[in-house]
Amino acid sequence: MTFPLQKTDAQWQAELATKDAEPLAFHVTRRAHTERPYTGRYEQVWADGTYRCICCGQPLFDSGTKFDAGCGWPSFAQALPGAITEVVDRSHGMVRVETVCSQCGAHLGHVFEDGPAPTGLRYCMNSAALELQKR
Repeated sequence: MTFPLQKTDAQWQAELATKDAEPLAFHVTRRAHTERPYTGRYEQVWADGTYRCICCGQPLFDSGTKFDAGCGWPSFAQALPGAITEVVDRSHGMVRVETVCSQCGAHLGHVFEDGPAPTGLRYCMNSAALELQKR
C-alpha cells in the first residue's frame, strides 16, 4: 500500500527523534508493534484537544470521542473523516482490522465493533503512535 508521505526508516527515526516521541514510537508506527496495556502516556489522559499522528502530524481523533474502554490503550469512538485507512490484519492467528494513518501509513492500532453508541466502534490506539495537541 502506498501513502502520500513516504520516508526511509532512517528519515522516520530522525523525525521521531525531533519530537517528544515515546521510545517505542518507531517500532509501533513503522513495524506494527504494540505497547503493553496500561503503559502508554495517553491511556488515562482526558485533556481537550486533537490527537495527531506522531510521525506526520495528521489530525486523527478529537478528544471528545475518547472514552475509557478499560482495555489499557487509548480508545476513541470515531476518527476524523479521511484520517484512517483500514487494513485487514491476519497476524497472531486472528483476523482484525488494523488502523494506519492515511497520510503516512503509520500503524496506529486496531478498530473493533464493541464501542459505544452511536458508532459502535472502538479505535484502540497505541499512545506511542499519537501526540496530543491541547486546545
